[in-house]
Amino acid sequence: MWSLSYGESLPVNPDFDLEAYLTRIGHRGPRDADLATLAAIQHGHTHTLAFENLDPWLGRPVALDLAALQHKLVWQRRGGYCYEHNLLLGAALRALGYPVIDLAARVRWNMPAGLVRPRTHMLLLVGLGDDRFIVDAGFGGRTLTGPLALGRRGPQATPHGRFRVQRGDGAWAVQVDLAAGGWTTLYTFTLEPQLLADYEMTSWYLCQHPDSIFRQSLVAARPDAEGRWTLRDTQLSLHRADGSVETTTLRSVDAFRDALATRFGLDASPLDGLDARLAVLAANAPD
Repeated sequence: MWSLSYGESLPVNPDFDLEAYLTRIGHRGPRDADLATLAAIQHGHTHTLAFENLDPWLGRPVALDLAALQHKLVWQRRGGYCYEHNLLLGAALRALGYPVIDLAARVRWNMPAGLVRPRTHMLLLVGLGDDRFIVDAGFGGRTLTGPLALGRRGPQATPHGRFRVQRGDGAWAVQVDLAAGGWTTLYTFTLEPQLLADYEMTSWYLCQHPDSIFRQSLVAARPDAEGRWTLRDTQLSLHRADGSVETTTLRSVDAFRDALATRFGLDASPLDGLDARLAVLAANAPD
């Protein structure tokens, strides 16, 4: 069996409502703690729960305790960013019987060469027999929609593209195959277990620092059968598997509201101040 000598999986949280979570992500299949179930849970989570930053963009706090995560993502039918997604997903996987260790990563995607970023991204390490898998439901427009075997060096297929896990210079790297662009690193990480307190500190920075992208821009992402939907301020894009991209500029509050509901599955109706912020974005949409 998988050795946990470098860190222990957290225990199952008795306050986690597994039935409500599985209903939310549409999982009606087996619950055996095997690879097929792991892949199905990750697929259902990523295809249902959008990556989005509405709360920090509106200046609202983001709480990472499990009760708050369930309320927001499960019952309020919202999404969130990496900490929210992976803390919730980790709780679900533990409830299903998987050993899970929480990890942290340095984002390399769209970063200049040589720039060293803090560990602001969360991912999961999931045990399955003698194997370990990287599971990540919260990396925006390049979110993994299937688990990656940590010990496999070659390309690994997921429902939304090919990825691989490489090791070098004391760290691991998750890379994506951009076809014409070749293999590109999304983030690097080590196997040092993280605690909720570690995430709370970096989450506060991402929510509060004026230079944080989550304060500056409206961001949303969700994969579906057509490809990957992304929203960056006024630009709504569909990234298809063949590499083609269809982009629409949103120019009204109604257009934003429709996109948030239909493309990202979000119920944003109770958010005070959202329409005012969306109106400003629409008024400044590029020609």
